[in-house]
Amino acid sequence: MAELQAVKQHTASAHTRKIVGKVLIYALLIATAVIMLVPFAWMISSSLKLNKDVFSFPMQWIPSAPRWRNYIDIWTKIPLLTFVTNTAKLTVIVTLLQLFTSSFAAYGFAKLRFKGRNTLFLAYVATIAVPWQAYMVPQFMMMRSFHLNNTHLAIICLQAFSAFGVFMMRQFYEGIPDELCEAARIDGLNEYQIWWRIMLPLSKPALSTLVIFTFVNTWNDFLGPMIYLTETKLKTLQIGLRMFITQYSSEYGLIMAASVLSLIPVLIVFLSLQKYFVQGVASSGLKG
Repeated sequence: MAELQAVKQHTASAHTRKIVGKVLIYALLIATAVIMLVPFAWMISSSLKLNKDVFSFPMQWIPSAPRWRNYIDIWTKIPLLTFVTNTAKLTVIVTLLQLFTSSFAAYGFAKLRFKGRNTLFLAYVATIAVPWQAYMVPQFMMMRSFHLNNTHLAIICLQAFSAFGVFMMRQFYEGIPDELCEAARIDGLNEYQIWWRIMLPLSKPALSTLVIFTFVNTWNDFLGPMIYLTETKLKTLQIGLRMFITQYSSEYGLIMAASVLSLIPVLIVFLSLQKYFVQGVASSGLKG
């Protein structure tokens, strides 16, 4: 009886420790989430205030008189619709091109056998380690020599290929059995048909993950468009926000309102694909 009682006490103690551990983990995660959401809450709150109230202390999280007109003024003070259209155009085109080029190249590196395949793949992926600032100037000179500076085509050409996307898609394709491709070849499919009919339908998680990464990076890109685009009619949303900042003042309420607007497409894309996101990241890190 004494031994049975001791076992019961040990089991109850272990169960209690497990519950306490879970509570602490959840509390830590909730606290971390709250800390990360504070800047976004401040941005939304500031978007409904006058400039003089944005940095007032103590801070008023919920404005007593919300200034909804900020969301109207952002469309009239600057050509915001043009900037949003340009950003959407570049983001959609670059995302589609990266999906095509990354998945197509990844299939070749993962399922085709040719001389120097691994060396070529390592050389291509190694470019991820080179910061863009290191080749930013030569890249601009090359685009200028092609007479593509101050055009959207320059940004599209430069961002249509992604070493990270190829790496991620290749890791995912490595997890698809080679026997599936062999069976398709026996049935008479060529490599293009195998990629289109078999590999792409099976790679929805990885493609969704790549869509999220590419869409967010392109939508939020500031330095690239700032270097290549000089005409107002070609500028993107992130550059356009600087037009609220003048030499002597800054319209912070309008900046925050436009920033809230710029977050909406990113949230829509992420929430639409988030069920595939974790699965895509996890499966892309597996092999075999």
